[in-house]
Amino acid sequence: MPALTPIALLKSQLNLDHDLDDALLAHKLDAAEIWIGHYTGTPFVSGDAALTEAALQLASYWYEQRETASDVNMGPVPFGVRDLLDSYREQVTGYVAE
Repeated sequence: MPALTPIALLKSQLNLDHDLDDALLAHKLDAAEIWIGHYTGTPFVSGDAALTEAALQLASYWYEQRETASDVNMGPVPFGVRDLLDSYREQVTGYVAE
């Protein structure tokens, strides 16, 4: 499924002014929106500012940090993304019957 967040917005976030990586950027946005849907338990909604910001931060991070090994201690999700999304998560306490 193509990403709902515009590539142009991600390119602005990254200060990119070329089209060389558009396919990769589209892929990163799509993956970020899917990750957000899995994290929150609900599908990504286009036009929600907090969800869009989380998608931009996550896609930007994955675009800039493409290597799995580094001398820098990196997490799988950048600081702040979970903070943006936590209010969207369905809170479950106690036993949940399957």
